This record gives sequence, structure tokens and C-alpha cells, in this order.
Amino acid sequence: MENNVSLQNEQCDCRCIHEKRVEAAHEQALPEKANEQLAALFKAMGDPNRLKILWALDQDEMCVCDLAFFLGVSESAVSHQLRQLRQLQLVSNRRDGPVLYYRLNDNHVSLLVHLALEHLNEEFLNNS
Repeated sequence: MENNVSLQNEQCDCRCIHEKRVEAAHEQALPEKANEQLAALFKAMGDPNRLKILWALDQDEMCVCDLAFFLGVSESAVSHQLRQLRQLQLVSNRRDGPVLYYRLNDNHVSLLVHLALEHLNEEFLNNS
């Protein structure tokens, strides 16, 4: 019963198609490749440990050892996460002698995280 009430609150009370709106949506739709890339980006940022890594790297560059200690996980686990983040061009690295430092790839990554947090804080304030 509760599920039906929830569905009723999420659907129109009548079935109607607004053809001009649908047509405009089709015209402005992203190419499938862009949709896939965006989904991969949000999926990567949707993992709590990867998000913690991004947040930490927003403060300063860090090496795998630092990040593993910060997260309380193995260096191997951090390396795996960083590999995924690097493939999506969210982080980059630089070598300083024996140490490989990671940092956010550019300011857009920081903006994405901060904008999402701003959105959550706004929603939290509006619902309290």
C-alpha cells in the first residue's frame, strides 16, 4: 500500500505527452559517449573512499602512504582507487625522488565536490 502511495506522488494524475518539450529534450540530449563518461565520473565520485581521497587532495597533494594512513586502509587499496581516479582524469601525479605525489587534476574537480556539498547543505537547511 505504501509503495502505491509513493508512486502516486511521483507520477502525473493523467497521461499526456508534451511533444514540444520532448522534442526540445531530444535536440539538447548529450551524445551517448558523453552520458557514459558522466555516469563513470559520478560513479567514481559516489564511492565514499574515493570521495575522501578527492576531499583530502583538495587540501594538498599527498602520496599513497599518506592517503592509506588517512583512510585507514592498505596502500594497495588506495593505489587501486587512485588508478580509477586517474583514468577519469580526476587526479594526476608527480614524482619527487622516490615519492609519487597525487593532486586533483584541475580546479573543476574541486568545484564539483564543493558544489555537491553546497547542494546538500542547502537541502539540509531547507528541510530542517
